[in-house]
Amino acid sequence: MALDCYLPGKMIIIDASGWSDLLLGVVICAIKPPRSIVFERRISTEYFQPPNFKNKKYLSEADRIADELVGVMQADSETCFKVCSEYILSTVARRLQDKGFKVEEVQSTGDFRKTVEDAYVRWCVEKGMPRDLLDGKQRFWHFVEWVGENPHVREGLVKTGWASWERKWRTEVYKEHLSKRKGS
Repeated sequence: MALDCYLPGKMIIIDASGWSDLLLGVVICAIKPPRSIVFERRISTEYFQPPNFKNKKYLSEADRIADELVGVMQADSETCFKVCSEYILSTVARRLQDKGFKVEEVQSTGDFRKTVEDAYVRWCVEKGMPRDLLDGKQRFWHFVEWVGENPHVREGLVKTGWASWERKWRTEVYKEHLSKRKGS
C-alpha cells in the first residue's frame, strides 16, 4: 500500500447500509476526507425484488454508482479507495481496481459508519417508518410488525426477493394482519 493512501486528500471511503434490513434497498455513501461532504446514492427496493434480486441487478447498480462517484468526487490516479467489505460493495472494489485505482477493503469505516447508517434510517423515515422503531438490534422485528400493519401497501417496500420473505415472513405478516383485523 502506498503512503498516499493515508493522506486525506488522496482517499475516498465507501460504505453501505441496508443490505441486511428487510425494508427498502441499500444506501451507498462516500466521503473524501478531510471534507465532510457526503456522496449518497440509493439502490432502490426494486433491485431487491423479483426478478431483479435473483439476477443480482443490485450489483450492476452498485457499479453504476461507483462510476458516478469517481467523477463527482474527482478521483485521480493517486486516489486510494477504502471500501467496506460488505457484499453489496464487492463488485465496486473490483470495478475500481479494474479502472486502475488503489483499493483497500476495510471491515469498518469507523465514524463514517454512523453517517451511512443515518442515511438509511432517514430513507426509512421518509417512507413512513417511525423513527423510534429504527434503533437497536430489534429493528428486523419492528420492520415485520410495521409491514404487518398494512401489508397490502407496505409490502412494496420490502426486499421480497429474499427467499425467507416468500418462504416465511410474508405468510407471517399477512397472518398477523388478519388476526389483528378480526380482533378489532
